[in-house]
Amino acid sequence: MTTSTDFERRTDPYRRELLAHCYRMLGSVHDAEDLVQETLLRAWRAYPRFDPAKASLRTWLYRIATNACLTALEQRGRRPLPSGLVGPMEDPEAPMVRGEATWLQPLPDALLAGDPAAALAARGGLRLAFVAAIQLLPPRQRAVLVLRDVFEWPAAEVAEALGTTTAAVNSALQRARARLDTAVDRDGVQEPDDPVQRALVDSYVAAFERADVAGLSRLLAADAVLEMPPVLNWYIGRDAYARFLARVFAMRGTDWRMLRTSANGQPALAAYVRGEDGGYRAHSLQVLTVTGAAVSRNVVFADPSLFALFGLPPSLESPG
Repeated sequence: MTTSTDFERRTDPYRRELLAHCYRMLGSVHDAEDLVQETLLRAWRAYPRFDPAKASLRTWLYRIATNACLTALEQRGRRPLPSGLVGPMEDPEAPMVRGEATWLQPLPDALLAGDPAAALAARGGLRLAFVAAIQLLPPRQRAVLVLRDVFEWPAAEVAEALGTTTAAVNSALQRARARLDTAVDRDGVQEPDDPVQRALVDSYVAAFERADVAGLSRLLAADAVLEMPPVLNWYIGRDAYARFLARVFAMRGTDWRMLRTSANGQPALAAYVRGEDGGYRAHSLQVLTVTGAAVSRNVVFADPSLFALFGLPPSLESPG
C-alpha cells in the first residue's frame, strides 16, 4: 500500500515544473499554485491505478495537470495584456484608460529556482510575450500548443491526454501556431545571463533613477513597446515611450529607486518612488525584453501587490 510519504517523495520533484505549466495555461501565479495542489490531490486519489508501463510519472502528472487547468478555465476568463485587447495609442499625453480585464501576472523566477526542468521550460515557453499570446487562444488550443511545441509530446500522446483524436490535435496545433506567429517575435531575445543584457539593464536602472529621459531613450529599440496593465494605454516607438516616461516623471516626481529581480526568464525591475515622508513607496514592477543591444519591450505592472509575490519590500527607507 502506498503511503502519503512515498507519494510526496515521488511527486515533489515535479512541483515547480508543474507550477510553470499551470502558470502558462492560466496566466496567474496564484491560480497556478492552486491548480498544482488540485493536480496532486487528483493524482493521490488515482495513484493506485497509475501504471508505469503506460506512462512515466511525470507524463501522468502533466496529463492530470492539463485537464485540471482545462476544467478551471471553464470558469475563468483569459488573462491578456493591453496589447492583446486594443491597438496602440499615438498620444502619450492622452488620458489614462483603466481596463476591467483580469490581467496576466508575471512569474517570479525565484519560484522555479533550483529546478533544471523548470528553468529549461522558462527559456522555452515562459517569456512574457509568449504567455500573453497563448492566453488569447481557446483553452484546448492552448493545451495542444504547449504540449506539442513546449514539451514536444507526440500528437498521439496529446490526443490521449486530452481525450480526442490525433487529427483533431494536428488541426488545433495548426490553428494555434498560425495565430501565435502573428503575435510573438521570438528572434533575437537575449538570454538572462548575457553580459550585454546585464550592462544594458544596469544603464537603464541608472538612467531611470536619474529621471534621465534622454538617457533612457538611447537604450530603447526604435520600435520599443511600452504597456502598463491595468491601464489600456500602450505605445509603440522610441519617441512615444520616452514622451510617456517624461509624463510619469512630471506626475510622480524624479526621485526613484530600483531593485533588480527577474520574471519569466527576463530581467525585471521593482520601481519605488519617493513619497512626501521621504521614504520610497512601491510603484510598479517592470519586466523588460532585451533584443540585441536595446530594450525592445517593457511591461509595467502598476500593481504594488505584486511586490509581495516577488519577496520585495513595500517600501524602502530614505538613504539619509
